Amino acid sequence: MADTPPPAPDAGAPRPVDAAERIVLLDVLRGFALCGVFVSNTVTQFSGQLFLPSQGNAANAPLESALDTLFGVLVNGKFLTLLTFLFGLGFSIQLSRTEERGAPIVPLYSRRLAVLLLFGLAHLLCFWHGDILHLYAVLGFCLLAFRRHSDRAVLAWCAGLLIAVPLLIPAFTRLGPLLALGPEAAAALSRATRASDAELREQTFAALTSGTFLHAQLASARYAVLTAWKPIAAVNAAVILGKFLLGMLAGRHRLLHDVPRRRSWLLKLLGGGGVLGALGTGAVTLILDLRARGLVDPVTAPWMFTMAWLHEVGFVGLAATYVTGLALLFQRPAWRRRLAVLAPVGRMALTTYLTQTVVSLLLFNGYGLGLMGRLPTSRLIGLALAVFAAQVALSHLWLARFHFGPVEWLWRSLTYGPLPLRRRPAPAPGAAVS
Repeated sequence: MADTPPPAPDAGAPRPVDAAERIVLLDVLRGFALCGVFVSNTVTQFSGQLFLPSQGNAANAPLESALDTLFGVLVNGKFLTLLTFLFGLGFSIQLSRTEERGAPIVPLYSRRLAVLLLFGLAHLLCFWHGDILHLYAVLGFCLLAFRRHSDRAVLAWCAGLLIAVPLLIPAFTRLGPLLALGPEAAAALSRATRASDAELREQTFAALTSGTFLHAQLASARYAVLTAWKPIAAVNAAVILGKFLLGMLAGRHRLLHDVPRRRSWLLKLLGGGGVLGALGTGAVTLILDLRARGLVDPVTAPWMFTMAWLHEVGFVGLAATYVTGLALLFQRPAWRRRLAVLAPVGRMALTTYLTQTVVSLLLFNGYGLGLMGRLPTSRLIGLALAVFAAQVALSHLWLARFHFGPVEWLWRSLTYGPLPLRRRPAPAPGAAVS
């Protein structure tokens, strides 16, 4: 649908990115990441497996076991890493474009993040405990402090946040009590903590499946608040910031702006990411299998503190493989046409993410269809893909008539001032223009 563009703003005035300025590959990657994140959230969170893992897969067929393994290897954590990387890359693009217009970045970006924080807190406390937006907003402010840092300094911070923190915090929380209290007392404390966590998960599961909207949402908010102070939350925050910085570096060096010129770099990242992903994910899969067989006791084995770090090695490695693989495929005309289907849903990323929550709560919670704890992995994946396919179709229809997704329009209007939402049809040839 043709439309007349809105009047051009002052060159130095803050404004959202025009459709013509967008990098289609980034929208495709964002749509791809949203699909994987939704599948992951459906299987591990909305389904209830987070709270009662034994309830998550009623079927114990070989197909379900194989899908569980493939999900852990290829999906879980990898797509959220990709989405986080793209957030940092987007910051780098906004920074360069704002500086080109001669506008200050700090006030503009701070307003964007403040609005995102409001959306995230509302999503976290009123809808779903698994919200990521509030963390993105809070940690996004940290990116402003790194915008003038050298590449070497940023890489040093990435190493500390992605390697040191996932090792040191779990080591302290696991080995500290062991050294201070002794093996028996430390093991007893660990079992008590695990029992308390299990009780909280069980209570939350019961509330979410109770059929009462208010009871369920209060329990979800309570779970979010109580788990926000766990040591693992600090690890998660650190690795998110580290992935932001990796994305910022990629944007600074225009890694995905001109893929043909960066082909050699991307091929190296494709191979290196595959190796790292295989090593990290393979080690985690092996340890989890030994644990399931009773050959490893997660309470007494002191080296289990390395699990968080091994997870991150797999997450970052495979996410790098996905980014580079799709970027290279996108250069082929046939694949470009196929992958471009995801671009509209990537442009409406915030709307897509929030509507996934609403749909999932209505499907899984007790006040909706009550599917929580009742579906095996195969059906959960199929259901998630079906919902996402509908979102892709709706995003095409929406953006044919509107400039932005509805939540994106609200976000931008609160950041830049009122913006037109509906596209205006172009005047017919020969029509008089007043």
